[in-house]
Amino acid sequence: MEKLIITAFTIIFFYLNGIAQDETQTNMNKKVIKTEEEWKSILTPKQYNILRKKGTDMPGHTGYTDTFDKGTYFCAACNAKLFESNTKYESHCGWPSFDDAIKGTVIYQKDLSHDIIRTEILCSSCGGHLGHIFDDGPKETTGKRYCVNSTSLIFKKGD
Repeated sequence: MEKLIITAFTIIFFYLNGIAQDETQTNMNKKVIKTEEEWKSILTPKQYNILRKKGTDMPGHTGYTDTFDKGTYFCAACNAKLFESNTKYESHCGWPSFDDAIKGTVIYQKDLSHDIIRTEILCSSCGGHLGHIFDDGPKETTGKRYCVNSTSLIFKKGD
C-alpha cells in the first residue's frame, strides 16, 4: 500500500511539474495575431515595411546601431523581449548586432531571396521580420551575428 501511495504522489508531482513548465513556455512565447489592417493601423509605414513586408533599413550609423547603453531591446510590433544589451557588439556592418537572442524569442527561417541562402530571424511572438543571422560574430562568445533592423526594435534602458 505504501509503494502505491508513493507511486501515485510521484506521478502527480511529475504531471503538475509538466503543466507548470508548459504554462511558463506558453507565457514566454505568447502569440500576437493581428490582421494586416490591424498591423497597418498600429505601426508606422516604415515599421510596417520592415516588420511585415520584410524590408531592410539602410545601413549606417542610425537607429540603434551606435547605442550601447544597458537595457533590453523589444519587438517594435508586439513589445516582446528579444535581446539584452550585454549581447550587443560593434560589428561595423551598419546595423545593430547581437551575438545572442533571449532564449525562445526568435524564430529561424531559411531565406532564399536575393539569390543567396541566408537565415532570417523573426519575432517568435508576432512573426515580425527582425533581420538575419550570420556565422561571423565574435568567436569568444557565440560566433553569431544577429544583424537586426533598428526599425524592428524598441530599446528600454535598465540595469
